[in-house]
Amino acid sequence: MDEMLTNLSTYGYITLFLYSLGGGFVALLGAGVLSFMGKMDLSLSITIAMVANFIGDSLMFYMSRYHKREMMEYFKKHRRKLAFSHLLLKKHGSWIIIVKKFIYGLKTLVPLAIGLTKYDFWKFSTYNAIGAAIWAIVVGGLSFLFGGALIEGYKMVAEKPYLAPIMLILIVGSVWLYLSSATKKR
Repeated sequence: MDEMLTNLSTYGYITLFLYSLGGGFVALLGAGVLSFMGKMDLSLSITIAMVANFIGDSLMFYMSRYHKREMMEYFKKHRRKLAFSHLLLKKHGSWIIIVKKFIYGLKTLVPLAIGLTKYDFWKFSTYNAIGAAIWAIVVGGLSFLFGGALIEGYKMVAEKPYLAPIMLILIVGSVWLYLSSATKKR
């Protein structure tokens, strides 16, 4: 996180844009904290993250729609997760495009999976824009509002570095368990 904050304060908005193309949760979190500290502008950070996130998901949709053969090579190992993404789309409808922005592991798969279907590009773009706006406002706004607490939490982890891998293992492990159980053969 320290390296992310250093990069954001040095290269700022360019770094935020590039990170947000592929998700950007940590970069937007860092931009919110830097905005809290007065080193970045919050509204500009939210706008940049929103636009980049929209572009990134649209590119993934486009790639899977018009380069299916190349994309299927990627999906050989992830067929169950792809099927799970299709089931989520059928079960929850278009709202999954908005909600997936907040769920690690689905951020990439859902646009790719939807691109393989006959889902309308303009409908996807509309929901993608709404989702990107909600995601950027919520993550950026909350990281700004809780900037002081996040800084204190970071200091605590910096003093006790053994906490970081434990927290990371818990988060990644819980996401992995969820995805494994959701895509398990029945």
